[in-house]
Amino acid sequence: MKKIGVFTSGGDSPGMNACVRAVVRTAVHNGLQVFGIRRGYQGMIEGDITELSAPSVANILQYGGTLLKTARSADFLTPEGRKIAADQLHRHGIEGLVCIGGNGTYTGAMVFEKEYGIPGIGCPGTIDNDLYGTDYTIGFDTAINTAMEAIDKIRDTADSHNRVFFVEVMGRHAGHIALLSGIAGGAEGIFVPERQNEFEAVIHTYSQKSRNKEFSIFIVCEGDEEGHAYEVARRFQEVYPDTDCRITVLGHVQRGGSPTAMDRILASRLGAHAVKGLLEGRKNCAVGVVSNDIVFTPFSEAIYKKKDIPENLWSLNAMISR
Repeated sequence: MKKIGVFTSGGDSPGMNACVRAVVRTAVHNGLQVFGIRRGYQGMIEGDITELSAPSVANILQYGGTLLKTARSADFLTPEGRKIAADQLHRHGIEGLVCIGGNGTYTGAMVFEKEYGIPGIGCPGTIDNDLYGTDYTIGFDTAINTAMEAIDKIRDTADSHNRVFFVEVMGRHAGHIALLSGIAGGAEGIFVPERQNEFEAVIHTYSQKSRNKEFSIFIVCEGDEEGHAYEVARRFQEVYPDTDCRITVLGHVQRGGSPTAMDRILASRLGAHAVKGLLEGRKNCAVGVVSNDIVFTPFSEAIYKKKDIPENLWSLNAMISR
């Protein structure tokens, strides 16, 4: 293998630039040519491909977002679109791919290899931390720190006005951000898609309050079955009509910002080992870190196996949030 490509796809996450940097510099160190593919699979189809060098990725690891840009490609979902993408890669002589993204990115790479034999190694780039085969995904640590800082600020005004705040965080299908930011932020209740009947538990906990604290903060994952923060707050106020409730939706602010040291280090490790994986002949797998060890997980498992929230942390929050 002499030439490889790297791209970011799907939702952006802090640390993607650090991962791209590690891919490029590891490739150069091993005598490979490396090409950056802008705007993910869509850029691959359109031939938006540029050769990168070590200086090309200087001074980028501290920035959020992605130097290579990202996009969701409807064209790549079609056989015709994938044929054009393969032709573009062959035109540049690209023999392998490092694919930085989430489930959709992995799925595209798996189908692409099956049809055209171009091997891909995935790096888990998503703030949701919902990919199987790695303890943490690129951007997750930054996202929970962003959410925690917001919760700390909200606590000040909640305390000043004796209010009940419902803070909505991201996570369409996974409650990892909600759980960890809730524990770090001292939330009294957390709503996540992986658990049921949190509303009844929160009502019970709130009714049993025995300490001299006149405000409360609850964290709601956007994908929770109870509904979004506005719906949960509405139901809460039906039970406690005299409470002064407020809602804050953090939204995409969680995706931005300078990546934390943990995310920069994680992204650098994963990017470097993705290149090493290609050189070792690996394909159709994602690189991850489990118990601080580098592991490779088949795309079929990384995509379809469910990664639950840690039961020990869920139990911890139930104990210390009262």
